[in-house]
Amino acid sequence: MCKGMSKRSNCFRGERVRKLKYVIIGNSTAGIAAIEAIRKTDAQGEITVISDEAHHCYSRPLISYLLLGKTTEENMKYRDNDFYERNNCKLILSKRVVSIDPQGKSVSLDSGEAIAYDKLLAATGSSPFVPPMAGLDGVQNKYTFSCLDDAKALESAINENSRVLIIGAGLIGLKCAEGIRNSVREISVVDLAPKVLSSILDDDAAAYIKTHLEENGIRFYLGNSVQEFHKDKASLMDGTQLPFDVLVLAVGVRPNVSLIKDIGGKVGRGITVDEKSQTSIPDIYAAGDCTEAVDVSTGDTKIMALLPNAYMQGECAGFNMSGSPHSFSKAIPMNAIGFFGLHMITAGSYQGDVYFRRDGESFKKLYYRDNKLCGYILIGNVEKAGIYTSLIREKTPLDTIDFDLICEAPGLMAFSKNVRAEKLGGVV
Repeated sequence: MCKGMSKRSNCFRGERVRKLKYVIIGNSTAGIAAIEAIRKTDAQGEITVISDEAHHCYSRPLISYLLLGKTTEENMKYRDNDFYERNNCKLILSKRVVSIDPQGKSVSLDSGEAIAYDKLLAATGSSPFVPPMAGLDGVQNKYTFSCLDDAKALESAINENSRVLIIGAGLIGLKCAEGIRNSVREISVVDLAPKVLSSILDDDAAAYIKTHLEENGIRFYLGNSVQEFHKDKASLMDGTQLPFDVLVLAVGVRPNVSLIKDIGGKVGRGITVDEKSQTSIPDIYAAGDCTEAVDVSTGDTKIMALLPNAYMQGECAGFNMSGSPHSFSKAIPMNAIGFFGLHMITAGSYQGDVYFRRDGESFKKLYYRDNKLCGYILIGNVEKAGIYTSLIREKTPLDTIDFDLICEAPGLMAFSKNVRAEKLGGVV
């Protein structure tokens, strides 16, 4: 070891090995997690973060609350103002990576610059998907709702007399509806699916949430679609004519995979990664909404565009990029959201036997089979949801706990003495 140097220091024949160059494409949850993980292992390496947005890192789920007036752009920041300086990062904003050269180990920007890397992370997220629809090109006031700039553009377009038409009754469309409800005259939501939040709720829970949204002034046209757009009117497949002033397209998103796909990386619906967040290309990692992962509740590979998964996957990537072996293999679908004061947490898959309880505004469904908890839906009272999440992630055998007690009142007393001791650090 070189004199005066720690075990983590690198030296060879008396000379320090050059600093590693880390490049992170994307400035959201996964990218931030990677920075924090890298700095826990490598305090000296050069980190460059590249984003096609113009903003400091921010929490995307909060953009609807910005429109509601419940938060500010400053409070939306995902980390403090000095985060990049404190972590010795070079931040490049408002520029887009257009290609990767895996042989030369560099990325090219739309400005013409080339940036070298030793380890690269694609945390490129996803983009709104707008399917072809007759007459859409003739609609002037149309917007998406997936980033801060989208929200600000929409906010400038609406007023108290606006009639807003939202295409899509998924999470993005409904959060948009909540965000602008107090600022417009009326909101109509159209979706081909027969229920709201069709990708994350079962029929009972969807009906419950739909009623709550209707009570707050949102009108729905479900099991329907737009046959044709006119300048300020939409003709639906069932003949309904919906006049509107502002159109919001919230049909869905698609993972941004092209940078990896274009260089021969393995891609399914999202970028394929292993438990170390490594892509099929050496020294290139991927994390967050642009990837697909194995859902431990079903064993299926799928897109799980969720903030907790993005952070854990990005953290895993950062550790491995900087030489500290880590793995992440416990991804599950999970959503923690609220609409007009009614909170909801869902996780896992909805299959098997069901425990169902509804008490006032509280709604609870637990799905289980093969001696394992598969998934849950909690609406209203969402306290201690973490216990259910842990049971799913850890694949805890239900015959090792008091499952009846867990269903009624989740708590550590439902676990064995040994498990309680482990979770409480040896104290029971």
